[in-house]
Amino acid sequence: MHFSEARFITSAPDIGHCPAADLPEICFAGRSNVGKSSLINALLNRNNLARTSNVPGKTREINYYEVDRSWYLVDLPGYGYAKVPKAERERWQREIDRYLIERENLNLIIQIIDIRHDPTPLDVDFTYWLAEYERPFSIVLSKSDKIGVNQRASSLAAVQKSIDEMNIEVPVMAVSAETGHGIDELRELITDFAGDKYIKLKS
Repeated sequence: MHFSEARFITSAPDIGHCPAADLPEICFAGRSNVGKSSLINALLNRNNLARTSNVPGKTREINYYEVDRSWYLVDLPGYGYAKVPKAERERWQREIDRYLIERENLNLIIQIIDIRHDPTPLDVDFTYWLAEYERPFSIVLSKSDKIGVNQRASSLAAVQKSIDEMNIEVPVMAVSAETGHGIDELRELITDFAGDKYIKLKS
């Protein structure tokens, strides 16, 4: 499974500046510095489509990428980065909440968590929030190349146990933008949620 064409569309400072809701949307959400930009580039087979940075909190707007002229991949600002001024963090959070709740063409939210670390309280709260609002989501553990196979399996099992205890049933997978591990599986998941029109085009 590969996506053939991808291009950057716009950076929206708030939901009012998002493109018309005429295509299915799949969004990436997670704490700053979990590797969202690198994962987007790997997923879409592009080296520098999404700008990567060693400075957490660099993404401060809602970034839109059009894929195969059929759906949007949306990169949300990272949550929980303490060095950003409080007023700015609160503004981001308001806009993220509005987007996640109000965007009617949002088909799937992908929560990204760094596999090297236990989910933080912010990660757990966000998972609860998505479940409480009955939003369609999955959990992706990034940077799986940074740990061994046994530790990867242990981390996956721990996250799965955690969401089972929350009585939440969502897909959980580990991926690596560096090695491509799990990328095809993630593409298949996204295709399932991108809409019938897109699936028919690819079949």
